[in-house]
Amino acid sequence: MKEKLTITSIDIYKVDIEFKEPFRIAIIEILSAESVFIRINTNEGLYGLGEANPTAGITGETQSINLAGAIDLANLLLGKDPLNIEERMREINKFLIHNSTIKSAFDMALYDLLGKAAGLPLYALLGGGKRSFWTDNTIGLANPDYMAKKARSYKDQGFKAIKVKLGTTWDLDVERIKEVRKAIGNELPIRIDANQGWDYRTAVNVLKDLEPMGIEYCEQPIVYWDYDNLRRIREKSTIGIMADESLFDHHDAFKLASMGCVDHFNIKLAKSGGINTALRINSIAESAGIRCMVGCMTETRLGMSAAAHLVSARLNIQYADLDGWLFLKSDPIIGGAQYDVGEITVPDTPGHGADIDPDFLKLCELTTVK
Repeated sequence: MKEKLTITSIDIYKVDIEFKEPFRIAIIEILSAESVFIRINTNEGLYGLGEANPTAGITGETQSINLAGAIDLANLLLGKDPLNIEERMREINKFLIHNSTIKSAFDMALYDLLGKAAGLPLYALLGGGKRSFWTDNTIGLANPDYMAKKARSYKDQGFKAIKVKLGTTWDLDVERIKEVRKAIGNELPIRIDANQGWDYRTAVNVLKDLEPMGIEYCEQPIVYWDYDNLRRIREKSTIGIMADESLFDHHDAFKLASMGCVDHFNIKLAKSGGINTALRINSIAESAGIRCMVGCMTETRLGMSAAAHLVSARLNIQYADLDGWLFLKSDPIIGGAQYDVGEITVPDTPGHGADIDPDFLKLCELTTVK
């Protein structure tokens, strides 16, 4: 009888990669990617890889918190069946109530392992097909002239949509979009993201002024907990409203949908705790007629690859914001999702298809739980 596949050890890597330049949003400035890589090893030599990339101002996690949590989660999983993802994630979610980002790394690694054991790429494992799609490219907060130059550069590179960070003052944010639109012309859609930076009145006024400027949608105009005013903003604006920081799990999705707060959901693996919950969010969205986007933090192409397979596998996910790795000075990932400017194609190799350069891993602090 064939021996049952079990988890024998888990490697936890501390990963630091500098940004090409500082990246600022309404609630935080980010200078580097401070990730945690997870490698789940089994008795048959198969392994699965995942990545946690925390953003303290959004998920409440830091790299050091994730490293500590990873040790506890690794001890929880040792000796167990990695293919029973439903049970493993129930155990993880019961053990650790919050900390969605580090949970997403374990979820990602488990799905990678399942795909390898089944000999299927992740998109097929999820019951979906292979399709290429486009990501936008994001411009961080800066002065209007600089943001306009960035937008023009992204257009010249061939990106099909520009995402612009806002969330400061009424006049300055409107000026930013005026300058960006002037720089890129009228053919490309502009997506905006206030990252909770406005209050209700500012959001209503800014969106009213931006209505003639070809805005595809606005992400998270106000603070994450203010569902009532989020719904009121949606009722007053012709620009579609997308939930980001208000949406972590399927319970949030149900509340947002039932209250009529938004037109779109931004699903991020780092917020949902991984693919297992992300699928539940998308199902609720599809039932409510809400179209989804899969977004990112500043993961490497490891995390981006898992997210890209999710996009490919679910037709209700119609938008992608998987550009975070483009801000990094180096790319330590082998294989995985491939980018042609902003067009993303997922691989057909089993699992999510991304691996890590062994020479890069030698430079990372390692903790092994066994």
